[in-house]
Amino acid sequence: MQNLTQKFKDIFNAEPTLTAFAPGRINLIGEHTDYNGGFVFPAAIELGTYGVGRLRDDRKIQLYSVNFESAGVMAFDLDHLDYNAEHQWANYPKGMIRYLVEQFPEINRGFDIVVEGNIPNGASLSSSASIELLTGHLVTTLFHIDMDRLELVKMGQRVENEFIGVNSGIMDQFIVGFGKKDHAILLDTNTLEYHYVPTEFGDYKISIMNTNKRRELAESKYNERRSECERALAQLQKYLDVQSLGEISMAQFEQYADKIGDDVLMRRARHAISENERTKQAYEVLQAHDFKVFGELLNASHASLKDDYEVTGLELDTLAEAAQQVDGVLGARMTGAGFAGCAIALVHKDKIADLEEKVTEAYTKTVGYAPSFYHVDIANGVRTIEKS
Repeated sequence: MQNLTQKFKDIFNAEPTLTAFAPGRINLIGEHTDYNGGFVFPAAIELGTYGVGRLRDDRKIQLYSVNFESAGVMAFDLDHLDYNAEHQWANYPKGMIRYLVEQFPEINRGFDIVVEGNIPNGASLSSSASIELLTGHLVTTLFHIDMDRLELVKMGQRVENEFIGVNSGIMDQFIVGFGKKDHAILLDTNTLEYHYVPTEFGDYKISIMNTNKRRELAESKYNERRSECERALAQLQKYLDVQSLGEISMAQFEQYADKIGDDVLMRRARHAISENERTKQAYEVLQAHDFKVFGELLNASHASLKDDYEVTGLELDTLAEAAQQVDGVLGARMTGAGFAGCAIALVHKDKIADLEEKVTEAYTKTVGYAPSFYHVDIANGVRTIEKS
C-alpha cells in the first residue's frame, strides 16, 4: 500500500484519501452452475486488487494500473462513460462508474484512482469482478453513498453482462462482495440465499495450480456453453415445470435425457445438473469434515467438466490429473470458467512439496513450460483498508 500511495503521489501530485482491497476467488466446486440457477461454493482469497483514490474538483476521471503501466493514465469524464476498446482494462471500472453515475446524481465530481492487482493475469481467479467491486466500493465511499452490498454485487454482474459482453452468472461478484475470512459460501444462485461454511480442512490445504496459459473469458466459448444449456433447458421444459437446470434432479434428468434429442446438449445439461448435486453434497460432507469424500467430489467434478462440458483442455487436464496421482492429494479439479487458468488440489500439508515437484514434472513434460503454485488464505470481501 505504501508503494501504491507513492505511485499515486508521483502521478497525480496529491495524497490519496481512501485505500481499499477487493479479493479474487476460487470456487471449491460448482462450476458453470451459476448461470444455470444452481449452487456454487466459492471462497474469497488474499490475492486481489488494491486501490487508492481521491476526489477532484472537476468532472474528469483518471485511472492508472500498475499492472498495465505501458497503457498510461486512462482519462475520460463523467459525461463520456461509453465502452471504448482503446481503454482496455479500464472498461471494467468504467462500467461500474457509468452505472453508479446513472443511479446516484450526487456523483458530480471526478476522481483519480490507482490500482494494482496481485492476481496472476488470466488465471481465472476473478480479477474482473475484483476490480469491478473495488471500483464500486471506492466511488461509493468517496461520495458517502450507503449502497446495499447486494445491489453493488448485482451492478458488477451487470457490467460483465451488458458493458463487457460476457454472459456470466453472479458468483464472482457475490463472493468478492460477501467473502468472509476462513469461510466459503454455499450460494443458491436461483434465490441468492447463502450459507457460510468454515474452510477447516484439518491437515489438508487447498493448493492453487496455475496453467500460466492466459484465458480471455469474452473470447472463450463461455457464451456458447450458456446458449447450449438454454437450448437443453427448453427441451426439458416441455416435460418438466422448471425455470432452470438447477431445479432438475439427476433422477428427473435420467428420465427425460433422451427427449433433448442432441447428444452435445444432453451432455451439457448432464454436467450442469450433476455438478449441482455434487455441490450440495460437498456442503454436507464438509460440515461433517469428511475430506475424503470431498476430494472424490472434486475429481468427479473435473471429469464432468472434461467429458460432458468440454471446458478443460490439455493444460487443465494435465494439472488436475497429475495432482490426482500424487500421494497425499484427496482430489483435484479445474476452477473457474475453464480453457486455461487454474486448478485446485486438496493436499496434505506434509505433501505440498511432493505435489509441486510431481505436477511440475508432468506438466512441463506435456505442455512445455512450468505451472505456478499458490497457497493463500481465505479472505474477507471488498473493504476499506485503514491507514496505520
